[in-house]
Amino acid sequence: MTVTTQQQLTQDTFEKLFWTWQGYKIQYTVMGTGKPLILVHGFGACIGHWRKNIPALANAGYRVFALDLLGFGGSDKAPINYTTEVWVELLKDFCLAHIQEPTVFVGNSIGALLSLIAVAQHPEIAAGAVLINPAGGLSHRPHELNPPLRVVMTAFNKLVGHPITGTFVFNRIRQKHQIRRTLYQVYRNREAVTDELVDMLYTPSCEPGAQKVFASILTAPPGPTPAEILPKVQCPLLVLWGADDPWTPMTGANIYVEAQKGPFQGEQAQENGKDIKIVPIPNAGHCPHDEVPDVVNSQIVEWLANL
Repeated sequence: MTVTTQQQLTQDTFEKLFWTWQGYKIQYTVMGTGKPLILVHGFGACIGHWRKNIPALANAGYRVFALDLLGFGGSDKAPINYTTEVWVELLKDFCLAHIQEPTVFVGNSIGALLSLIAVAQHPEIAAGAVLINPAGGLSHRPHELNPPLRVVMTAFNKLVGHPITGTFVFNRIRQKHQIRRTLYQVYRNREAVTDELVDMLYTPSCEPGAQKVFASILTAPPGPTPAEILPKVQCPLLVLWGADDPWTPMTGANIYVEAQKGPFQGEQAQENGKDIKIVPIPNAGHCPHDEVPDVVNSQIVEWLANL
């Protein structure tokens, strides 16, 4: 299944719907009919990051939901402490309110981590999950960083969390040329870093409360690790990994390989292992669904057909 340029949506052509969750406005969209999918974006992104995927998946016969996580995109920039628990509860409640049947979660980066937690903790709402370059945590754990970088990140988090320096740091980071520079680091194909993409990430950062959201997330606890979550997962998983991702390199897939094999070898391996398909995506970085959408869409549709 492929999608042509003419079929791709832009950020402005999505039908914008709103739902109130715990007193906060959540923006979402839905397209198509059939079995449900819910798309969960990564840090700083939004519904528009799936503009190359929603039409293809809907045309393949699925009812595709996508939402802006609280704090991002068109959803409210709530003045709360952001954690994985907050967003997983949001995803669970959204499914119960709008979908009301087992759903396949499709997430990128932190969105993939949230999807993994959601299907593990709430198997009643889960039919499966597609994890695209899944993050290992909401933030880095100290032991994951070498000592020099650990010192730098500790100092940076203090600057971000301070009411005065935090605003200064945020205003520097959210400038369009800085956003473009960051995207160049994580996208293999620079041509995929368009003005539309930069604007998509920049615009929500101008809203009141965005800086506090940014500070809260960067200083939040990392949450559970994939290795801690995977034993609880009961549904099938498809793991798609951009092979040239510098932020979450392919070595992170080893956790899923071990879970796929199971705790035993030989005849018992299939019985005790998880139903996980792992597919490297060549010539793509951290966001292969946006860089090489035809490849990612085809992999997802093929896997869903055999689910």
